[in-house]
Amino acid sequence: MTVLAGTMLVVEPQIDVAYPTGVGVELRAPSRTAVVTFLGAVVRRMGGWLPIGGTIELLGQLDLDGPTVRTAVFRLKKRGWLAPEARGGVRGYALTPLAQESLARGDEIIWHARQPAALQDGWCIVNFSVPEAMRSRRQQLRAHLSSLGFGNTGTATWIAPARMLPAAEAAIAELDLVEHSAVFVGQHAAGQDLATLLRHSWDLEGIDRRYREFVHEHAGTARQVEAGVDPATAFTTYLQVVDSWRRLPYRDPGLPRTLLPADWSGPGAAALFERLVQALEGRALAHAAAHWPAAVPV
Repeated sequence: MTVLAGTMLVVEPQIDVAYPTGVGVELRAPSRTAVVTFLGAVVRRMGGWLPIGGTIELLGQLDLDGPTVRTAVFRLKKRGWLAPEARGGVRGYALTPLAQESLARGDEIIWHARQPAALQDGWCIVNFSVPEAMRSRRQQLRAHLSSLGFGNTGTATWIAPARMLPAAEAAIAELDLVEHSAVFVGQHAAGQDLATLLRHSWDLEGIDRRYREFVHEHAGTARQVEAGVDPATAFTTYLQVVDSWRRLPYRDPGLPRTLLPADWSGPGAAALFERLVQALEGRALAHAAAHWPAAVPV
């Protein structure tokens, strides 16, 4: 399990099997990341508390069985994201302050996507030299910077738009590597063409391909749900769409628009995601609320 800039990602293989939702909408069968998506997309919006029985029933509608859900909840509890709490005589779990803070930070990226940075704002450069005895933390820092949207320009040197300075400082401090790192902010002044450097630092083709795949997979879904679906289908489709989308904004560093290809797919994909959320969110949350105890306000 890896924490990605405010959103915890349970690393599990995606199951590439489509399943019907009842109105001709077909989505991939859920991975276990759906449990974490459920916390951010549903539980946080329902007062920050979940009934364990209702949660198992709801996630069962996405073909996640009870043991899988309970195991995920147990792991999140161990990591300080969930605390046991009964409400109205019903067993459940509350989001901890750590979870609330992390999910709120993640929301800024997931729900609003990174806007293109301004070229004149410059760049944040991170360089580190971590002793071999601290190799595991060095690997963690690499993974964390990558998940934040930094690109690797060379050995132990990473780059991102300047606005990522606070996130870089937090990642370094969290791993207690301040004494082994240096962070700079400045402009590209000379040397290798900047656009070429950025193409070598990020897999921009891969990021664009994932955006295109999201559009290809969900454009038809948008048309179908806008025509009207029942609440249960709205819930399962909503959670699948958010679970499919939420990795993409983290991979996209939000580079200045002038440095991206003219046919960059990010804006179109983000617009489709917002369209789907608008069509599904209200009905999905209403369906989830029916699985909360009547005595517990949501």
